[in-house]
Amino acid sequence: MLFDSHTHLNFQEFDADWQEILAACQNNDLWLVNVGTQLATSKKAVAIANSYEKGVYASVGLHPIHVLGSKFHPEDFNLVDYQDLIKSSKKIVAIGETGIDFFHDDKNFAKQKEVFNQHLDLAKEFNLPVIIHARNSRDGKNNAYQEIIKILKERNHSTSSGWQTGVIHCFGGSVSEALEFLKLGFFIGFTGVITFDKAGNLAEVINQLPLDSILIETDAPYLAPNPFRGQRNQPQYVQYVAEKIAEIKKIEYNQVCAATAENAKKLFRV
Repeated sequence: MLFDSHTHLNFQEFDADWQEILAACQNNDLWLVNVGTQLATSKKAVAIANSYEKGVYASVGLHPIHVLGSKFHPEDFNLVDYQDLIKSSKKIVAIGETGIDFFHDDKNFAKQKEVFNQHLDLAKEFNLPVIIHARNSRDGKNNAYQEIIKILKERNHSTSSGWQTGVIHCFGGSVSEALEFLKLGFFIGFTGVITFDKAGNLAEVINQLPLDSILIETDAPYLAPNPFRGQRNQPQYVQYVAEKIAEIKKIEYNQVCAATAENAKKLFRV
């Protein structure tokens, strides 16, 4: 069994064939979470998940690059809309993706932080894990991982605003940052990026992490792994992420599949 813990079949790139892709996933025991990045894509993720008895789930949230003040189709985070959406379906298993993005928008940190905290409040309200996006600035001066760690630690000191658990999606930070997130109760998610990590930085992170802390994901339609780099990604390609982790850790592929699927089931409670 494989579990793609972060994909976007709810995006327009899959308008023509998401049903065919999901049919193949269902036939091959591949489970997945479709992740919302705006209210519209969150609603679509829920609609898709509602069409399947098992193996297809949804997460809802506003991606930091779409937070008001950004240049990428900005929208307001309307809390009531998301509360109503969560109440409408049992197939919503997480909040997000949310977080901090300095790569696309390094001038809007205060608003991103405000909306990130609203997502964390929402996760606490409905007892759901959070899917966290983090991306450092292009020049490396603004570290999104460090800011997120600070925010989580600040909240953890307050019993009224504490958080539960979640996953750091498409991890691209350091070993020390990954271990810090583990201490805070988070899983670490890896995408096809690990298959073209020539510097070996992510391999070092993977080697340092216990297998029971790792999730695998595609982020489809983006970040297709080798040998499909540059093409449209899809959930089936999560196997190449599992294969690379097995290679890095020098363990059996089936062991990675079983462990990461169990980790995802545990996190999303499915």
